[in-house]
This record gives sequence, C-alpha cells and structure tokens, in this order.
Amino acid sequence: MPNFEITTASADDLTLQAEWAHEESWNPGLTDRHAFFAADPRGFLFGRLDGEPVSCISVVRYGTGSGFLGFYLTRPELRGQGYGLQTWQAGMARLEGRNVGLDGVVAQQPNYRKSGFRPVWTNMRHEGLPPTGLPAPAGTALVDARAVPFDRIADYDRRFFPAARDGFLAPWIAGPGRTSLAAVRDGELRGLAVMRPCRTSSRIGPVYAESPEVAGALVSALAATDPGTPVAIDVPDVNPAAVRLAERLGLTPTFETARMYTGPAPDIDHDGLFGITSLELG
Repeated sequence: MPNFEITTASADDLTLQAEWAHEESWNPGLTDRHAFFAADPRGFLFGRLDGEPVSCISVVRYGTGSGFLGFYLTRPELRGQGYGLQTWQAGMARLEGRNVGLDGVVAQQPNYRKSGFRPVWTNMRHEGLPPTGLPAPAGTALVDARAVPFDRIADYDRRFFPAARDGFLAPWIAGPGRTSLAAVRDGELRGLAVMRPCRTSSRIGPVYAESPEVAGALVSALAATDPGTPVAIDVPDVNPAAVRLAERLGLTPTFETARMYTGPAPDIDHDGLFGITSLELG
C-alpha cells in the first residue's frame, strides 16, 4: 500500500475522530478531545490514504505499565482492505509490554479475543431521564468537584482505575460545559461524578460512590442541572448494585461493550464503580 501511511494525529484530527465516532452512534462528548489530547498527545494515530484520513485508533499510555485502546475506526467504504489492520498493528506496537484495556463493541469482540484480549466485565449503557431531587445520605454534602483539592480527586480516582492519569483527569472534571460533583462526608470523598454535553444524551462518567444512595444522589443532582435532557451512563455489570440502581432510576439499556485486557484484570474497587469514565480512554 505505497500511498498509505500512519501518522500521529494533530489536535484538529481529534475533532474528525469524534465525528466518525458520532457516525457510529457512540455519542462522544462535545469537548472530550481537550482531555483526550492532554492525556497523551502522541497516543492518537491516523491512517492516511493519498493524504486523506481513512482510519484511526487511540493508544494512550498511562504510567509505565498500563495502556488503553479506543477509537478503532476505518471509513465504512474502505473496510476490509487492510487499512484498519495496519493501524491496529501500529497502535498495539505503541503499547507493547503494557497491560492494555479496551471497551469493545459486540461485533468486534471476537477479533479482540484473537489479539489476546480477555473480557472481564460487560458495560451496558443506560439512558433516560432519572428523577431529580434524590437526597444524599445524612451528613453527606454534594459540592463542586472543581473546588476539591486536586490531589484528593486524583487519589480517589486511583481506587477505580489501574494507573494514575492526572493529565487526563484535570481537564475531564473542569473542561468546557462540564458539571462535576463530589460527595463529601466527615472531610472525606465518598463519591464523584462528571456530566458532559454530547450530541444526544448527556453522558455521566465516571460515577464513583461508596453506596447506591450516594451514586443516585450524584446522578440526580447532575440531571437536575439540565432538566429534560436525557442522560447516559455506561454501567459495569461487575457491580450488580450499579445495575440495580440504573434500573431504579428508570434508565433503559441501549448499548453494550465489554471491558477487556491483554493481561490480568486490574485490582480496583468494583463495588464503588457505578459508571465508567469513558469508552475511549477507560
């Protein structure tokens, strides 16, 4: 393929990448690219045919031993011609030696298995209009997460994700159009949730909480900031309480992915994980 090359993406390329994801009905956040690019500016690859972008993948490095793969896309009219496979191979080479995670759509999961990925749980996107006004447990206050010292936010996030990701997390909670809430009791973080605008439903993720009651209060409070707009949460079935909460909130399952890893499943706090952060970067 002499006219095909794979290059590191530009910041503008991430806008195109989001448009392709929208065409796949993934409903990406309108400003996710700011946090994505900050996470690992070299972690986004584009395949170009005669200079025109035709494929992409994100292969973001976290710390020294973790990585996350997403945005694996080829233009529909050019699928099956090897462009996507070459892009995949370049991406996996960038993450060589790391425990790589991804959230794979159902149709691609057999291919991911062939590449050495193993499923560890299923994410089911739940969408709808949750009730507003649900109270937090007694003594628990919901505060703007941007007002919480960042080191406390970052330390809390590490309970639910296998590596530190400060460069991603800071713009994720404070980026344009986002609403971020922390649950605090006795001076300690008891929950965290972020809502961001998207093309259709507003996406809420992550949702971390010490209990379903805290998680429900966070989701309810976020939904109240934009009444009438549906929300979407990617709920991991590894936490049955999270699935039950989504059902109690009146949210409907709409879209399924599988969290998969090339290595051992990371040791994280599944019981406190009520919604994953992002399908693309983990």
